[in-house]
Amino acid sequence: MSTTESPLTTSDPTTGRAAQETLEDYTLRFAPRSYRRWSPAVVATTALGGIAYLADFSIGAGIGLAHGTGNALIAIAVAAAVIFITGFPLAYYGARYNIDLDLITRGSGFGYYGSVLTSVIFASFTFIFFALEGSIMAQGLELGLGLPLWLGYLVSTLMVIPLVIYGMKALSKLQVWTTPVWLVLMVAPLVYLVAHDPGTVDRFLSYAGTDGDGGVNTASVLLGAGVCLSLIAQIGEQIDYLRFMPPKTQENRRGWWAAVVMAGPGWVVLGALKQAIGVFLAVYILAEVGPDAAPEPIQQFRSAFDAMLPSWVVVPLAVVLVVISQIKINVTNAYSGSLAWTNSFTRVTRHYPGRLVFVLVNLGFALALMEADMFSFLNDILGFYSNCAIAWVVTVATDIGVNKYVLKLSPLRPEYRRGMLHAVNPVGVVAFVAASGLSIALYFHALGDTLQPYSPVAAAVIAFVLTPLMAIVTRGRYYLRRPDDGIGEAFLDPDGNPSALTLDCHVCHEPYERPDLAACRTHNAVVCSLCLSTDKVGDHVLPARPSDA
Repeated sequence: MSTTESPLTTSDPTTGRAAQETLEDYTLRFAPRSYRRWSPAVVATTALGGIAYLADFSIGAGIGLAHGTGNALIAIAVAAAVIFITGFPLAYYGARYNIDLDLITRGSGFGYYGSVLTSVIFASFTFIFFALEGSIMAQGLELGLGLPLWLGYLVSTLMVIPLVIYGMKALSKLQVWTTPVWLVLMVAPLVYLVAHDPGTVDRFLSYAGTDGDGGVNTASVLLGAGVCLSLIAQIGEQIDYLRFMPPKTQENRRGWWAAVVMAGPGWVVLGALKQAIGVFLAVYILAEVGPDAAPEPIQQFRSAFDAMLPSWVVVPLAVVLVVISQIKINVTNAYSGSLAWTNSFTRVTRHYPGRLVFVLVNLGFALALMEADMFSFLNDILGFYSNCAIAWVVTVATDIGVNKYVLKLSPLRPEYRRGMLHAVNPVGVVAFVAASGLSIALYFHALGDTLQPYSPVAAAVIAFVLTPLMAIVTRGRYYLRRPDDGIGEAFLDPDGNPSALTLDCHVCHEPYERPDLAACRTHNAVVCSLCLSTDKVGDHVLPARPSDA
């Protein structure tokens, strides 16, 4: 599928540029079989490489220092269970149908334009966590090289640009080759500390926290879980890789399922372990560095390495770990954020400015947060953000699990093409707005101090209840604008995978696989999903079926 073999003849330069640029990473569209040449194992390794971030250590440390080890570990476990359960159906749909989370969201209760809301939320997730990881790297550069923090923020931002420009091909190589080094550097000091000083485990387990008395209480657990649940949107970044999974067949089904589970919802298992390690390391260094510095990963690993290595190698090795971790996650943050911003902008304006523009936009937001010292009020930001993220992910997961498979009011096969979907589907939009709105009100004490810790629970419960309720009330009428896309050839192959049949787009004259196309309204031809998105007057967009509208 080379852009050099088939020059564009469209009169719209925006459409031509969009077609050329998205053939590399399929920014706005279905990822075709012809591009998905990686094995399930390589895709899974690439996806898991993106969760090498050190923010988990800070998140766990912050919760543990405030609420004590017992409350922190329960909070981490509760959040991990919710993230795994909600992430599974999303990961399956991304891998099975080769689309990202925004495209899944469109057909799972939100509609063609309704999912712009959630795209902005996901884009916000990527620059918030980019800023968090960039701050951690800047702390490492300050300790190891003496760089002032403001310069470290700039360095951590600029260094990912060359890597993220080239999409999946570059990212897969980076993640595969750096993951073994990262694992050794992370695990070795923990094993050494436990083996050579078993008392560290006792001190860790008995730590009561600054706000607690050592006992377990519901409010502390829920407050901690709310912070951890801000990571629920990480499944979107996992799906940005999982959409490149090969077709599922009888021959590869075991490896395929293992890759989807491990690299999809399974990311949270490693994430929860890192959070628990963060609590352990923070308690270990608390007396040495104090409560303000204990949540900083560079301080945690500096002290851990200092216990097992010569002093001259401690700081350099800690800095290496921080830099590797930051690069591994922030290329993913920048990449996924650029996809989310581009998706939203192109749908709203019907103009494609190029993904690189939004790489820079996302990095600009992240740099502003870093310079504002967001690390110092980390838990407040994450606690607030988690309400929106939970409402979104639970709504989509419920639509897939309940509305599609139990109530059968939502189409099983996800739809994402313009013309096939209503502009807004009240099922997901109402559930999301109600769940996020009420949970945010709870978070800001609008309904009293007693209920404030329950804001993440409210977001999840309201989304879970309202999503099927709205589907029943609307009788599923707002999922599809029309029942067929006007193409006679089957959408799926006999194994249930998206068809590999290739047809030429009438507008950009590029070849695309069957799932990325719909019939043209004004010509006896087909049009690709991106050309439909950038069709400013709707000449090519199929009309609604009056009986189905």
